[in-house]
Amino acid sequence: MPSDASTSTPTLAVIGGSGFYDFFGAGAREVVVETPYGPPSAPITIGRVAERAVAFLPRHGRSHEYAPHTVPYRANLWALRSLGVRRIFGPCAVGSLTPDLGPGSIVVPDQLVDRTSGRPQTFFDKGAVHVSFADPYCAELRSALAQPGVGDGATMVVVEGPRFSTRAESRWFAAQGWELVNMTGHPEAVLARELEMCYAAVALVTDLDAGVEVGGGVHATDVFAEFERNIGPFKQLLADAIARVEGDDTCAQCRVHDGVVLPFELP
Repeated sequence: MPSDASTSTPTLAVIGGSGFYDFFGAGAREVVVETPYGPPSAPITIGRVAERAVAFLPRHGRSHEYAPHTVPYRANLWALRSLGVRRIFGPCAVGSLTPDLGPGSIVVPDQLVDRTSGRPQTFFDKGAVHVSFADPYCAELRSALAQPGVGDGATMVVVEGPRFSTRAESRWFAAQGWELVNMTGHPEAVLARELEMCYAAVALVTDLDAGVEVGGGVHATDVFAEFERNIGPFKQLLADAIARVEGDDTCAQCRVHDGVVLPFELP
């Protein structure tokens, strides 16, 4: 993967999930960004992928010091936007709610369900601003992730964590027709939409959730081990998707504030 440092403005970013703490080799430059919401999870690194400047931010910090419910989501998204980022890939680890998607499967979800509680989930604490979110993921970025062997479309339910689901909860989620369960997909996706940034999640299945498989339930060590086994191909998939992204600005679907007076200027 190309790793020479870029002095160009990064218009595309990758937010790495559990087990995904770096994206570039030697030569990437590091940027420290302050925001009105405090510091992001880690300094942002900028390198080159497919001849374009790309920013990378580890969602949980460089040493996984942030649990899903303590990730500074608002600071992360604000920092990326302030650097010039307008499009984001959000790779994440997920549990599967169906035996059809076993460990190692890669899926590009098209819907999410929010089951979190207590997380700051908007930048609009003042002013009556409402954001269209019927289709939470950018169609253009989802298309760029499409390739043989990658699942196209699934509903991802996002739970508060940091605990995993009970068997009853897992069976309930599956009974709703939801295929994936995750702890970080919300509010990240909606915050990106509020800042008019294109965003698409790409999910690596690390386990079958508790209600799908008889056994001891989900264990964090198994989740990290499965992600580590697949991290190389997962990074390559993202590099290939970056090469297929056309343009540098937000698409029409994700420009949700046209004609709306905002209570503050977007960074």
